[in-house]
Amino acid sequence: MYVCKGEIPNLAGRRIRLRRMDAEDAYAMSRCWMEPASRAFADIPVVQSVRDAGHLIQRLNDMALHEETIRWGIERIDTSELLGSCGFNFWQLEGAFRGEFGCELSSKHSGYGYMTEAAGVVAAFGFEVMGLNRIEALVDPRNERASRLFERLGYSREGLLRDYRHTLEGFVSVNSYALLRREWEQAREEQDSSYADSI
Repeated sequence: MYVCKGEIPNLAGRRIRLRRMDAEDAYAMSRCWMEPASRAFADIPVVQSVRDAGHLIQRLNDMALHEETIRWGIERIDTSELLGSCGFNFWQLEGAFRGEFGCELSSKHSGYGYMTEAAGVVAAFGFEVMGLNRIEALVDPRNERASRLFERLGYSREGLLRDYRHTLEGFVSVNSYALLRREWEQAREEQDSSYADSI
């Protein structure tokens, strides 16, 4: 059974790599986490400075030590620029085999497919390495960009969780999305088959 022990492995896609974030990433992540557009619907502590970002990075890494979360920085392979972060806000194996995916991306990098690629890499890790059967995502109904992302990735919208989160605005509801391992495997087989037919 998968155990993290604080080890956050490097993962790679076609244009991005996912890697552990460290203190040197505080400036780049502060710019992402402080942006109104990227934190409007984010379920993370308020970040108001580079120091706050450094503390949050350390907190996320500490939580990985206790099997509570695993968070990667999203880095462009060609420029080594940090674009945002993503990972599992939590996971549970025994009795559930599920995890909750969360992400933020700097607004200047939105619309280029980076998060689609990163989320796909994380899903592969979750299903193939961690042994998950189900990956969930909780999305504020007002966050149309995130809703489109998960629908594009093959997640099914399962329903509305009313007053699920408490924020500075009060209680907010979220849409629950989920992707099952068998659905992910079928989509990958279809993609591989389509590619083979085109050769």
